[in-house]
Formats: sequence, C-alpha cells, structure tokens
Amino acid sequence: MSVLRSRSWARSLATVALSACLLLAASGCSRLRPALVKQYVYVTAKQTYLRDRVAAVSNRTATVQNGDKLQVLERGRRFVRVQTEKGEQGWIDEKVVASQDIFDRFEALKKQHENDLTIAAGVVRDDVYLHVSPGRETDKFFRLQENEKLKLLQRATLPKPLPPGTRPAPVAAAPVDKSASGDGKTDAPAAPPPPAMEDWWLVRDSKGDTGWLYSRMMDVDAPDALTRYSEGQRIVGAYVLATVNDPDAPQDDKNIPEYVTVTSPYKAGLTYDFDQVRVFFWNIKKHRYETAYRDRNIAGYLPVKVGNAPDPYGKQPASMAPAPTYSYRVLTDDSAPVVPDPVTGEVKPGKTVLKTYRLEGNLVRRVLKPGETPPGEMRPNPEPEKKKAAALAARTAARARKRR
Repeated sequence: MSVLRSRSWARSLATVALSACLLLAASGCSRLRPALVKQYVYVTAKQTYLRDRVAAVSNRTATVQNGDKLQVLERGRRFVRVQTEKGEQGWIDEKVVASQDIFDRFEALKKQHENDLTIAAGVVRDDVYLHVSPGRETDKFFRLQENEKLKLLQRATLPKPLPPGTRPAPVAAAPVDKSASGDGKTDAPAAPPPPAMEDWWLVRDSKGDTGWLYSRMMDVDAPDALTRYSEGQRIVGAYVLATVNDPDAPQDDKNIPEYVTVTSPYKAGLTYDFDQVRVFFWNIKKHRYETAYRDRNIAGYLPVKVGNAPDPYGKQPASMAPAPTYSYRVLTDDSAPVVPDPVTGEVKPGKTVLKTYRLEGNLVRRVLKPGETPPGEMRPNPEPEKKKAAALAARTAARARKRR
C-alpha cells in the first residue's frame, strides 16, 4: 500500500509541475506576443443606430452621427460590431461607415489646403457630401447640411460621367480628299460635339473640414439686391469695396455696402472663372444700386483682391483717406490655349495681365503706370463686325491725333 501511495503522490506532483510549466510558458508567450492594433471606422450617414444583433428584429443600443469615430470589435459579413467613445456597443452596416484610410486622406487634404486663400463665399443648397477628390464616384465622408456657409478655395472641371449603357461619342474621321477626282474639294465630316462637363469646388466648411463639392449643389453667397441685376449670368463672387451711410435707405441697416462682382455664363467646363466684372455703387438720392463700371468679354481668373490705396498719381491731398481698389487677372491675346488637366480637372491660366482699378466716389478708374500700354486681352466671345470696325476707327483716329 505504501508503494501505491508513493506512486500516486509522485503522479500528482508531476501533474502539478507540468501545469505550472505550461502556465509559465503561456504567460511568457503572451508577453512576447504583440498587442492587437485597434481599428476604427467613421460614420458617413447623417444619423444612424447601433443594434444589439444582426437580425430582422433587433434593439437599438446607441445613436451615432456623421463623423463619429467607432472602434471595431468584430467584423461580420456585411456588418461591423463597434464601440463608441462613450463605451456603447452594437452592430452597424458597413455601407454607412468609412475606413481609416478614407479618413486619413481627408485629413491630408485639410492640412494641404489649410492656408489657401479664400476666393469666394458660398452656401449649400441641400444636404450633400464632401468628396476627397473631384468626381461623383470618388470617396465621400463629411455630410454638409442645408444653408451651411462655405469658403471656396479652388475650381476643377471634369467630363460629366455618361449614363449606364451610353457609348461615348465617336472620334471624327479624317477628311476625304477629292482632289484626285478633279473637283479640288475636300469633304470633312462634322466634328463630334465636345463632351459635357461639370464643375467641382474645393471648399472649407464652418468646422474647417475640407473636400470637393459638386458646383450645382451650392450657390455663391451674394445679397439678393445684386442677384436681380445678374442678367442671366451666374455670380461667381461678390466683394465689398466700401460702405456708405444712407439715413433714408429702405433697409434697417443704413450702412450700405458697395460691391464689385464677377459673373460667368451658366455653363460648366469653362477655361476661365468669369467673363464680366461689374461695380455697384449706392445712389443716395434714389436709394438703390447702380452700375459704376463694367468690364465685359474677358477671360478672368480668381482671386479678386480688394483693398485700399492712396492716389498713385499724387493728385489728391495726402490727408484724404485711401480709396478702395480691386484687381484681377485676365488672359492675354497671345497666351497659349488653356486646357484643364484631364486627371485632376485643375485649370491653370496661361499668360495673364493684372488689372487694377480705384473707386473714386461713383467713378472707377484703371491704375496704370506712367507710359504703360496695356497688352491685348483674349476675348472669349467674338466681337460683332460693327464693334470691331468702330474700335478700329477709334484707334486710327487716336493715332492721327497723336501725329498732329
């Protein structure tokens, strides 16, 4: 019996020793095993819910909003079990969340353009998403609410995507030369129409989030008193030049701003930002806006810079306050053709000239250096022959007067 007891005791001791060794080995392996990296997703929906299980009938465990950061706990076939920053857990459809990579790309875009100059102000028409790059099929994340104020940073223009099942327009065939037949004529088939284009704007919202927005989902922020004078043009930017006081003005605020506006046709894909500039001053006697100056048929580019400057010709006393000024760039007539980048849609102007003007009361005068002759400007729309003839006659008469 003693021998059996000793053997039983030995087996028990060996079992305990083996268990201890296995425990130590396991603890040592856990120390060497790297910690699991936490994964996160971000809510893209305006608002949605977490549920306690993936089933037709489930209970809501939490409410999450656009932009919320969620830690991934488990991945299913089409759903992800997550945890909010408050510790709430539940399942969410993977279609309404963005990956960490998409979030990082938006952060990189924000950092890249955080010091960009604001070239215009806009307002959102309806709830809409910001995209990480121009295009309808690009990744999206932040959702803007209706009437959200925006700062416009940059414009891009890209071909409009074709509807499903639509074939692209065929390439024009080479002209058929009939000179060999003796008639000396060449029949060239009509070139296919250019592809439809759409414009995108790089914008920054009130929270500082940055992304690309389809231009038709926003309007430039301009007062209603000016939009009635747009004459079928799209207002691209409206900038305050000065303020005048009209005690009898019909509006509550008697300090009336005077504006310089830039407009363009309602057409996407233009290789310039605007083709008209118009200055509005406030007529104190008639209590309404009137046109002080207009520059038409130009290929202008943003930004429009507004400031104040003294009289450059020294004709006004030094005690007088500096007059409001504004400046912008236009394409010269000897510039190379402007072609948008086919990948990014960015429009880079060719050779341009800076035009600067001063608002002196109700008059607008261009600022030129002594002896400076402005270069010719590119005209997007061909001028009528009568206007060309009149302009040529005026230049000829001016040269004749100089010779005398």
